Amino acid sequence: MEIGVALLLQIHDLKKQFRVDGRNVPILDIPEWSVEKGENVAITGPSGSGKSTLLHLISGILLADSGGIVVDGKPLRELTEAKRDAFRASNIGYVLQDFHLIPSLTARQNVEIAMTAKLPLKEKRRVVDDWLDQVGLADRGRHLPSQLSRGQQQRVAIVRALVNEPPLVLADEPTGSLDWETADEIASLLLDLSVAHGHTLIVVTHDLNMANRFPRCLNIQEINRIRRESAPKLQSSREKRKRELYESL
Repeated sequence: MEIGVALLLQIHDLKKQFRVDGRNVPILDIPEWSVEKGENVAITGPSGSGKSTLLHLISGILLADSGGIVVDGKPLRELTEAKRDAFRASNIGYVLQDFHLIPSLTARQNVEIAMTAKLPLKEKRRVVDDWLDQVGLADRGRHLPSQLSRGQQQRVAIVRALVNEPPLVLADEPTGSLDWETADEIASLLLDLSVAHGHTLIVVTHDLNMANRFPRCLNIQEINRIRRESAPKLQSSREKRKRELYESL
């Protein structure tokens, strides 16, 4: 590491496997990998190669079998599950392929519910409305998800991920369910917001057009010792429930 370079993410000797049909199937084996503060990184690779699993480990949703992950100076293995959840809420923004907006809440309310800062209602709404304006939804705050296009719903989901100003933003196939034109707009928006607010952004994607926009782009097989064209998607029952619960929020 160069002198003066600050790292936001450090991974060493990371290993993860899942139990499938009575046997252990290795998914990730990453000796060393790091991301600098303020970097924008795109990760590509075939389905089942561990891209999404890597994001879930970085976020603390899943726990590695061995090795270490340090996010913004915090070793995740030293935290209990509850403390990892609290750390993620304040320090990690997550953008998913499926937006997971609450259907009965307006766009503004879907963002407000994710805010961790204790602010008066008037100030909270001012902050949310400012963010909605930044993504071109200033006039959509009172709309329900069903009244928004898929691209608009993803914009709300992006605001929800960024509203707490987390140092790290993770995006798992954020354009995967969008048409190409909307996907291009969302890719530009994520990068522009990351630069404007100084976030560190890590995206996993199959969209090579999106990946090529990033100043740093790598195939996960460059850092993962395990080579596999496709890997089982099954997880342990507890980890699967944990992931499904988080993605339903």
